[in-house]
Amino acid sequence: MGTAPPEGAPAQLSQPARRLLGDLIRPHRARLALVAAVTVSTSVLAAGIPLFVAMALDTGLPRAADGDPGPLVGATAGFLAVAVLVSLGTFLGIRLNAALVQRMMFALRTRLFRHVQRLSIGYHERSTSGRLVSRQASDMESVQQFMAGALIQSVMALVTMVAIAVMLVWLDPLLALVVFAGFVPLTFLTIWANRRQRAAYRATRTTIARVIVHVVETMGGIRAVQAFRREQRGLERLDEEDAAYCQANTEALQGMAWYTGGTRLIGNLSLAVIVLLGGWLVIGGDTEVGVLAAFLLSLRRFYAPLDELVQAFNAYQSAAAALEKIAEVLSARPDVPEPVSPAGGTGDQADAAPEDQTGNVPEDRPGSAGRGEGDEASPRGESRGESLRGEVRFEDVSFRYSASGAEVLPAFSLHVPAGQTVAMVGATGAGKSTLAKLLCRFYDPAEGRITLDGTDLRDLPDRVLRRRIVMVTQESYLFSGSVADNIRIGNPDAGMAEVVRAAQAVGLHDFVESLPQGYETDVKRRGGRLSSGQRQLVAFARVFLADPDVIVLDEATASLDIPGERLVQAALERVLAGRTALIIAHRLSTVAIADRVLVMKRGRIVEDGTPAELVGAGGEFASLDAAWRETLV
Repeated sequence: MGTAPPEGAPAQLSQPARRLLGDLIRPHRARLALVAAVTVSTSVLAAGIPLFVAMALDTGLPRAADGDPGPLVGATAGFLAVAVLVSLGTFLGIRLNAALVQRMMFALRTRLFRHVQRLSIGYHERSTSGRLVSRQASDMESVQQFMAGALIQSVMALVTMVAIAVMLVWLDPLLALVVFAGFVPLTFLTIWANRRQRAAYRATRTTIARVIVHVVETMGGIRAVQAFRREQRGLERLDEEDAAYCQANTEALQGMAWYTGGTRLIGNLSLAVIVLLGGWLVIGGDTEVGVLAAFLLSLRRFYAPLDELVQAFNAYQSAAAALEKIAEVLSARPDVPEPVSPAGGTGDQADAAPEDQTGNVPEDRPGSAGRGEGDEASPRGESRGESLRGEVRFEDVSFRYSASGAEVLPAFSLHVPAGQTVAMVGATGAGKSTLAKLLCRFYDPAEGRITLDGTDLRDLPDRVLRRRIVMVTQESYLFSGSVADNIRIGNPDAGMAEVVRAAQAVGLHDFVESLPQGYETDVKRRGGRLSSGQRQLVAFARVFLADPDVIVLDEATASLDIPGERLVQAALERVLAGRTALIIAHRLSTVAIADRVLVMKRGRIVEDGTPAELVGAGGEFASLDAAWRETLV
């Protein structure tokens, strides 16, 4: 079993983060080389600007005083030309880098979203949506800010410093040696700041994730918050989480302040020493005023990039922590991996219904979109005959949700013939939902195996498994968008005629036609425009359109009132026609349509038979049935 993502990013994630950055850069090496070439060229040109000042002071002015303004004009023109080239190069470098970064960030966001969708249900049950939102939002923003701005600024700053350092040595080696001596304390200061800031920015990524988690959970459960008047407690908890985030940011900014102050102190002290030593050399005739002026200008430009490096360093620490968090999610592996060697005969063509050359499912398949206009679903199994598929077997299946957890299913075995509808009843914790999750392969059994038409589920490619087995829960989640789009989730390639037939099959068509825009009506967030029963009918229409072999219903009518339940029950019988079905039900009205009932207790089957047989046996199901019938009086 996998583990939930930890609160903090351990140090060993630095290597995965570097590999992730390498993966992002690799497809864009040519563009990156172009950006680097423009950036380096621009920085080298910028470093040479003080040379024109030296030429103007030491050569241009004396020659102009003698009546020859040519050298002064030339030095000035050179200065302006280089300044224009530097401006154009800076513009081009930033623009090229921005386009490159957007491509890389697009790839990273897509990769993260795709990966998160592929992770097993177990991962999402252990994690929180707020933390994943933090990875896609604030962490991505930190990475983008660094790569789009701070990265190119830091490269330009470093190249400028190197170019200026070479020029300082060329202008005056003795003065250059004094400047370079300042890098000894600067190196120790940078090492100290790096360690401090790395820890500080890891803390900021963790604390902002907690803030986002709390906000997402509160907004998602706003009805419960308002119903139980928990607004004040929610605000207090937000204050706690936000205070921790503010404290982490404060510590990070304090570290940056120390580093900024330290670098500026070292730069100013070096400048003061150069003024004194350079003045003494000019007085002694060992150097010229123009050289000293160029040296001082270069020195100011030499230390000026340190401010940019400090800002870039600050952004880098935040981006590095964010990249580690993203790499952490990307390093998670599904608990139920795809088979390395899929079982023979389980490819798309083998597992799908027979198709004609146009890709349409033959019309004689029950519930298929290929049924003629106005046809009703066939009685269960009547039209499938020998082609009926969906036999399910649990063979000595053992399962627990964690290595140290209690065993939920101890050596469980069950055979469900193709086309049979099986209802499971029992107290909470009996193992019913676990069976459903295992059959849908949200988890894999620790021991034993589960087969579909004789093939182990672990040998079926995910695309095949998800087409052949479909689950419907009481939540009936609807996405923002039209009714048609929500039904079409069952088959994204379905045309409008097929969508309408699916709605007609489950008794939803007349209601949809009464909506303002019919099938194009927006259902709003989470289907808020529809009632619980109507949302459930949309879910059944999806299933009808998907046309699976096996349907798993996990308390699909538990949240409905009596009229809504009756409406859904009628649709349910049409959807289940000709298919294998596993129904988890607390309401025994749902059991009435089952061919067979299983009564479960502590992961074992204690009663097995038709509803009539179990009522006649006078066991636990008979007691449940009697209690249910009393509620109907």
